[in-house]
Amino acid sequence: MLANSGIISFLPMILVFVVFYFVLIRPQQARQKELKAQLNALRRGDRIVTSGGIIGVVQLARDGSKEIEVEIAPGVKIQLMRENVSQVLTSTAKPANDGGKAAK
Repeated sequence: MLANSGIISFLPMILVFVVFYFVLIRPQQARQKELKAQLNALRRGDRIVTSGGIIGVVQLARDGSKEIEVEIAPGVKIQLMRENVSQVLTSTAKPANDGGKAAK
C-alpha cells in the first residue's frame, strides 16, 4: 500500500511535464525545424528580419555558405551569418509542387 501511494504522489508532476511537453516544447521544436528549412532555402529577393530586428532584402545567398549579403537600405549592404536571421517575411522560393500544370 505504501509503494502505491508513492507512485500516486508523483503522478501530478508527471502529468504537468506531459502537458508542458505538448503545449510548449513540441511546438517550439517544430518552429525551429521550419526556420532551419527556410534559412537553407534563402534566395535573392527574400525579405528577412535579423536577430537584432533589422529588416532587409537578401542580395546574395550561396548554397552551402553560412554567409549572406543583405541590403538594409538603398545602397547599404551588410554581410550576415544565416543563423542571425530570425524570421523570413516573404520568400521568392518557388513551392515544390508549383512547377507543373494544374490538374483538373
